[in-house]
Amino acid sequence: MPFLIVRNDITKMRVDAIVNPASGLPGYGAGIDKAVYEAAGAEALYKRRAEIGRIECGTSAVTEGFSLPARYIIHTVGCPWRDGLSGEEDIIRRCYRSSFAEATNLGIETLAVPLLASGSFGFPKGIAMSIALSEIKSFLDNHDLTIYLVVFDDEAYSLSSERFGDIDAYIDSNYVAEVEEEEYPADDLSGAESRRERRRGGLFKTGRKLMAAESMAIREDAAMGAAPAANFMQAMAFADAAPAPAKKLEDVVKNLDKSFMELVFTYADAKGITDVELQKKANINRKAFSKLRCGTTKNPSKATALCFAIALELSLDETKDLLSRAGLALSPCSRQDIIVQYFIEHGAYDLYAVNEALFAHGEPTIGDVEA
Repeated sequence: MPFLIVRNDITKMRVDAIVNPASGLPGYGAGIDKAVYEAAGAEALYKRRAEIGRIECGTSAVTEGFSLPARYIIHTVGCPWRDGLSGEEDIIRRCYRSSFAEATNLGIETLAVPLLASGSFGFPKGIAMSIALSEIKSFLDNHDLTIYLVVFDDEAYSLSSERFGDIDAYIDSNYVAEVEEEEYPADDLSGAESRRERRRGGLFKTGRKLMAAESMAIREDAAMGAAPAANFMQAMAFADAAPAPAKKLEDVVKNLDKSFMELVFTYADAKGITDVELQKKANINRKAFSKLRCGTTKNPSKATALCFAIALELSLDETKDLLSRAGLALSPCSRQDIIVQYFIEHGAYDLYAVNEALFAHGEPTIGDVEA
């Protein structure tokens, strides 16, 4: 089942259960614990929590959700950061594991969990995120549950420039690269900083030019009695998407008659990937995968299509060809597309790492949780 990172208020999440970083003894302090009590109804929740009594560090207990949209609250007790050498990380890992065990016992389908220990407990954000991602991935490898890692505010998770320095440089080099080239020839630029400033001033002009071209193409198609192009702007994006001659052209022609999902399963069969493995690797809900598998859903969203490309470990050319079967294309105007392309070009096919990078850059994470 899929995993997504979202920036939200966990008390407003419409899921089966939420995880609450709780105090060991009944009662609440500040932060998420306080917000959960206030949203659920402090008196009713405290009464139920008092019946449970003490919860040990690294363990969890369940109560009803009361006035929350969620049906259940899984209370888990962590510990403060000391020096990284006092077993703190192990305790937080046990918090995730015990919370997931409780979720499994409840038989639920959707769970929202905050970035544990990153608030008042003072865990470094990078370490807190690394623990969360590894524990979620380990659990989802063997269980069917949709998990949302919920970040409460804009400051809850920040990554150093060193962590994503290469991706930042790649975005700067490729974002709107093709459409920018015509506006600002290379010999007219004095450096990256100048290029960024000129880009900001020219985006609206470039956008108008592309929309005008799209409009003209549609009018010409209509005059000739043809259906309008599916998406002219996508066709303009990444001009190198056209297949190269010789071997690449032969590969394209061989699979020319295949639909998006037919080509997906052709790749999966060739790589020895089962349907279950593909669904999990692609971060896709079982029901959504089934609808694509049986043809109820004809074509996926771009985010879902990119998940398949990463799960199948496709090259950039193969990814572009696969996307085209669903009338889609990578866009140099999309930071999300550029970031995913970075991972594909570097042969880094870990969707958790992709989604971490997308989230850190303020982009939606990818996966399909729709039934």
